[in-house]
Amino acid sequence: MPIDLIIFDCDGVLVDSEVISCRAHADVLTRHGYPITSEQVLARFLGVSEKDARRIVEQEIGRSLPDDFEQRVNAATLQSYASDLQPITHVAAAISAIDLPKCVASSSTPNKILHGLTCAGLYDLLAPHVFSASQVARGKPAPDLFLFAAAQMRAAPERCLVIEDSVPGVTGAHAAGMTVLGFCGGSHCPPGHAERLRAAGAGLTFDDMRQLPELVRRVATDARTD
Repeated sequence: MPIDLIIFDCDGVLVDSEVISCRAHADVLTRHGYPITSEQVLARFLGVSEKDARRIVEQEIGRSLPDDFEQRVNAATLQSYASDLQPITHVAAAISAIDLPKCVASSSTPNKILHGLTCAGLYDLLAPHVFSASQVARGKPAPDLFLFAAAQMRAAPERCLVIEDSVPGVTGAHAAGMTVLGFCGGSHCPPGHAERLRAAGAGLTFDDMRQLPELVRRVATDARTD
C-alpha cells in the first residue's frame, strides 16, 4: 500500500538530544542512590519512556523514587537544551522535502518534546501533530503510541512509515504493523547500531537525513508495485 503518514520519533531523530538527556538522567539517578553513567543510561533506556525506566529502577532498588523524580530529570534536561541542543543535521530540509502528512510520536514527556522541537527550530514544521507516551497505557516497545498517533491522524497502520533510532522504537513500530526506517546518524549512536535496528525490524537504515526524502519515495514506490 502507498504511504499516507510519516511518523517521526523525536529524540535522536529530529533533535540530537539523547546525549544530553542521558547525562541528566544519570546525574539525577546517581544523586538518588542509583549510581549509573550516561553511557549506561543510553544502553539500557534508549527509546524507553520515563515512566517505564522509573519502574525498572524502582524494581531493582526495592523502593520508590521521589514523587517529583521525572520533574527533576526534565528540569536538568531542559536546562541544557537552551545552550546545547541542536537539530539533527539536515532534518529541517528533509521534513520540508517530503510532501506527506507528518507527526511526532515520542517516548518523552510533552514538555520535553515541546522544548526540544522549539529550541531546535522544528516545532512549526510539525505542530500540532505531536504525540507523547504519556497519552497511552504502554510506551515503546509496545505498539500503543504508534497506533494512537495513526488513529489521531486517521491513517491505517499499514500505510504509515516510521523513522526511529532506538531498538524499542523500531520494535514497537514493527509490532504496530508499520514500515520502519532506522536512523543511526545521531551523536549517541555507537558502532553496530544500524545492525541492531535492522535486527529489531527496520527495513532500511541510514545515517544522513539528506537520504530520507529518496528513501521515502523508494518505500512508497515499492509499496505500489508489490
